[in-house]
Amino acid sequence: MDLLNGNIKKIYLKYLTASFGSALISSIYGVVDMAMVGQYHGPSGSAAMAIVAPIWNILYSFGLQIGIGGSVLMSNSRGRHEDTKRQNEYFTVAVILTAAVSILLWIGLILFEEPLLTLFGANETLMPLAKQYLIPIRFTVPVFLITQLLSAFLRNDSDPDLATKAVMAGGLINVFGDYFLVFTCNLGILGAAIATVGSASVSVLVMLTHFRSRKNTLKLTYPSAFMAKTKQVFTTGFSTFFIDIAMGFITVLFNRQIMKYLGTDALSVYGIIVNISTFVQCCAYGIGQASQPILCVNYGAGKAERIKTLLHCNILTAAIVSAVWLLLAMCFPNGFVYIFMTPTESVLAIAPSIIRAYALSFLFLPFNIYATYYFQSIMQPTVSFTISLLRVALISGLLIIILPMLFTSSALWYAMPIAELLTAVFAAYEIKNTDMHAA
Repeated sequence: MDLLNGNIKKIYLKYLTASFGSALISSIYGVVDMAMVGQYHGPSGSAAMAIVAPIWNILYSFGLQIGIGGSVLMSNSRGRHEDTKRQNEYFTVAVILTAAVSILLWIGLILFEEPLLTLFGANETLMPLAKQYLIPIRFTVPVFLITQLLSAFLRNDSDPDLATKAVMAGGLINVFGDYFLVFTCNLGILGAAIATVGSASVSVLVMLTHFRSRKNTLKLTYPSAFMAKTKQVFTTGFSTFFIDIAMGFITVLFNRQIMKYLGTDALSVYGIIVNISTFVQCCAYGIGQASQPILCVNYGAGKAERIKTLLHCNILTAAIVSAVWLLLAMCFPNGFVYIFMTPTESVLAIAPSIIRAYALSFLFLPFNIYATYYFQSIMQPTVSFTISLLRVALISGLLIIILPMLFTSSALWYAMPIAELLTAVFAAYEIKNTDMHAA
């Protein structure tokens, strides 16, 4: 596929189909877990899954940082027609960094499990459930980082379809494995975790077949200037890392504020919102990941008009995604509740207003996430990071703290819509004033 000279809209649609499928199905791991656990354990199960959610943010954020950082640099190098050895040096550095970070996270989760869960909002009721879920997870940490690493490099090595097939295979195993282990084997939340580990492992095995295919150009090679390339990988991928790691921080902050002002029922509804938002974010990731290889190569080659055409297609896609998810949340809030748990009357009474208020953020979320990928791809990591910092730390964190203090406790749910709106204004300004000619 000729990313530099082919029909850019057709190329984008091909990549979008693969990336959308991959991103959406990967989100099924957590969503299916939440649904099955909520049906089995009720609101306490959903609340426990909300407590565990930051763990996933931490694991995936590091995998995304290294995978996207390394693959963006590799593709940009290809656009400048640099030799294949230099391109593969970025791949090699990314593999080494994934192994090192995996070991550190592995040790950290094993040693500090209970303090982390307490920090994330667990009480004496939710702690046992959260710890059960983490039993298989804490022994398979590297699998989840490797999944993100391989997905990113396969997309940039002209094999996005295999990444999608791998995640689809894992997703199917996760769905059936969840039902069998949670209900048939009566393992509850522990069964959901086992199914997730198994499905992620299958995805990795499928993606590894790329290295035996004719499409493969990825090879391990001795990297020159290892520390300099390590810095480049971390810097380039940092905004993507920050999105997920900061969302973990925001989830923790939400958990603690909800327990302070609103109680366990509201926390169980927030657990549902986390999963709806995960779907919306994954759609946005799909747009960003589909466009990133194309943007990187064309920016490296200095083809500004092709970048501009792709940018328009990307923004249109983000707008469609926003409209669809906002409409679903506004029209069927309790439909989501029934999917994710066996609700009590008190949960059904409060869920619609909470979900509808929070869902206003879906208007701007896809565009904001895409903007971080866009600026990464055209080698402006500082702008990309600033967008991430605004939407998932500075503005949102401040609003989560002050809105319930200044207004009523229910004002908490408007923190993210306001944060996403203000970030979208900044992102749109930066895109409008970006010089796409610099290579």
